[in-house]
Amino acid sequence: MSADEKNLKDSSHPILIVDDEEIVLVALRDTLLREGYKVVASPHAVHALSILKEQQFSVVLTDQQMPMVTGLEFLAQVKQIQPDATRILITAVLSLSTVIDAINKGEIYRFVVKPWLREELLATVKNAVQRYELISSNARLQAETLAVNEKLTQVNHALEAQVAKVAEQNQQLARLAAAQEENLNRSVELCVQTMQTFYPTLGNQARRVFELCKAMAKNLELSPEDTQTLEISAWIHDIGLVGVPRNLIKRWEESPESLSADERALIEHHPVLGAELARFAHHLDQVGPTIRGQHERFDGGGYPDQIKGDEIPWLARLLAVPVAYAESNLSGQPAADMISRDSGSAFDPEAVRAFLRSLPKAVVPGKQREVLLTDLQPGMVLAQGIYTANGILLIPDGQKLTATYIDKVINYNRINPISQSLLVYC
Repeated sequence: MSADEKNLKDSSHPILIVDDEEIVLVALRDTLLREGYKVVASPHAVHALSILKEQQFSVVLTDQQMPMVTGLEFLAQVKQIQPDATRILITAVLSLSTVIDAINKGEIYRFVVKPWLREELLATVKNAVQRYELISSNARLQAETLAVNEKLTQVNHALEAQVAKVAEQNQQLARLAAAQEENLNRSVELCVQTMQTFYPTLGNQARRVFELCKAMAKNLELSPEDTQTLEISAWIHDIGLVGVPRNLIKRWEESPESLSADERALIEHHPVLGAELARFAHHLDQVGPTIRGQHERFDGGGYPDQIKGDEIPWLARLLAVPVAYAESNLSGQPAADMISRDSGSAFDPEAVRAFLRSLPKAVVPGKQREVLLTDLQPGMVLAQGIYTANGILLIPDGQKLTATYIDKVINYNRINPISQSLLVYC
């Protein structure tokens, strides 16, 4: 007997047998007891119903022809008391249309015809126990999903007032967890909006990496599941940075060599936090490992786990390339050349080849950076329009700045300070 079979037959999966014929009841009970199952036997349906109200069963077997109620009538009541218990009907007089109708309506799981074959009976019971275990496992997973979504809600509550509104939306999504696909899509949108609110360039970074990953997935003809995993990982690969101070993120982007050891450790922990937060995508269990492995190096010199080569998940190796390209202070061909130079050291050569083939087909938004009002210079192009506190547009997005435009904004700011983040294309 295998370990899995033994686990199915322990006391955590008791079986209830109901039959008014004592010889049949004894035969069923002894057969299942010899196989190691815990068995409760009852000759009366009414007595069996009282037992069901006091004890949980994995499987309920009953005869069809019994006094007072039929087996189907009894199992209909069992369904009301213990809906997860697997129900099996034993009958000598087989009305096939009645039994099939009962199966289709969910009243019973299987039926066994008298006289039964021992092997057929045991196989049916084993499958019935496995069905119950699957239902129980799904219930536990659902509870874990709700717990993870609640954790994400708590993180969002730590953000400023605008993010508090997003956290409220996430709580609403958690209450709708049964709608799995809808919940997943809204949760991803929530993460991107949260990053955009917390640190505006993170939203731009997510869009750039997503477009590159989308092109790579199409070029490689990834499976639908791997495509969805890679694209979701691209959208939220930086979600772990919401736990890092904004000024530290800015220094990491502009002069990483200036970070102390403790500051670098905090930055290098963000893939771990990101992987934890990504657990809301519970049916796409590779999103977390993909995010966690985005900064591992092919030669083993990356973080957070210092794994190398094939130890790094394939989708993480793919994600690492567009992340590095999008984060680079270079752009265009120089950035692509940087990726090529690091093939075999920082990056998986196959991932690099896939990236370079896909890059010409990707529609990548321009790289953005946040600047102070005093940093505005002629020639800069606004990535986001500048508005007054009353919502009046001063300068539209996409506008190339001149000295006149800059003077206009500075003069207005002296009278009515501009509080929004200023984003320009690099």
